[in-house]
Amino acid sequence: MTKPNWTIRSQIAQALGKVDGPSRAVVPPIHVTTTFIRDPDNQYRSGNVYGRADNETAREAEGMIATLEDAKAAFVFGSGMSAAVAVFLALAPGDHIIAPRVMYWALRGWLMKDAASWGLETTFVDMDNLAAVEAAIRPGQTKLIWAETPANPTWSITDLEGVARIAKAHGARLAVDSTCATPLLTRPLDFGADIVMHAATKYLNGHSDVLAGALATRAVDDFWARIQRNRAAMGLILGPFEAFLLIRGMRTLSLRVEAACQNALELALRFANHPQVVEVLYPGLATHAGHAIAKRQMKGGFGGMLSVRVRGGEEAAIAAASRVELWKRATSLGGVESLIEHRASIEGPDTPCPRDLLRLSAGIEDVEDLYKDLDRALRSA
Repeated sequence: MTKPNWTIRSQIAQALGKVDGPSRAVVPPIHVTTTFIRDPDNQYRSGNVYGRADNETAREAEGMIATLEDAKAAFVFGSGMSAAVAVFLALAPGDHIIAPRVMYWALRGWLMKDAASWGLETTFVDMDNLAAVEAAIRPGQTKLIWAETPANPTWSITDLEGVARIAKAHGARLAVDSTCATPLLTRPLDFGADIVMHAATKYLNGHSDVLAGALATRAVDDFWARIQRNRAAMGLILGPFEAFLLIRGMRTLSLRVEAACQNALELALRFANHPQVVEVLYPGLATHAGHAIAKRQMKGGFGGMLSVRVRGGEEAAIAAASRVELWKRATSLGGVESLIEHRASIEGPDTPCPRDLLRLSAGIEDVEDLYKDLDRALRSA
């Protein structure tokens, strides 16, 4: 049983301290069954009916995520996208959504191109501008505000308390993509959010070997029940082996996030004065527009993600990325390895991302090696 006086770090390191009953194993087992025995009176008192909706290994992962977020409940999904889309599909046709102009590009693309076919309308705003959020409200129609902070890939910061006040005043829910902050740095429910989403593929798993998503909720209400029904109907639950790997990854979350934050801050400080860098985008820098809010919302660090804008524009940025050796040119973030990517060419012509921007996911390597590798690449480009 979880001990009330354990810190979150201790609880997560021990996967909530549970020991498997029959085997006495300290590592949670993998439950791969797809069907379950009914009780003699035809009931399912175990809570498990069928594998499309129920899995004990998935529930172990959900318990850890709910603990991390201090949430009433959590669900895991087969990807971050499936978790996010499940929130939007719990809305009703005709509902209006406010979303960030800068956000995870795949979800932004779904909102731009596909949400309308479900009867949903979306307005994109600069989410770091509370006046713009307020102005976008459609009284009686706006049912969801979707925020992402820090926002990928420019790392702008949303004032969660401010947006939560706007949402509450107009009868809307606030959902927050907190993938890059992780629950160790920011817990959006503490600031008034209703639902938190994680692309668990990233920091929660942390080893670039699992596709997973997660939602955590402030209240187990009718909206949460609709999300649950959608997950069951569409078969969106995370598979048991993937849930096992996610649990394994979360047990080292505090160590990995701490190392990534330290590396990212050191790199941001160094590259802020680099002759080949026009600007460093990182909320941990005092020059960042959202630094004061980030300092209030983010405890223990400012995240492992930063971006650099390269002198010489898009051509120089791509050339620099082509010359790195330790950094790996790859999509994704939050793993133990450091990744670099020219985002604009990935996101396409409608991207709000500057063409000279390189997105950096700081891993846990030696920061001196990381700096020297990118420094050499920038200078040679």
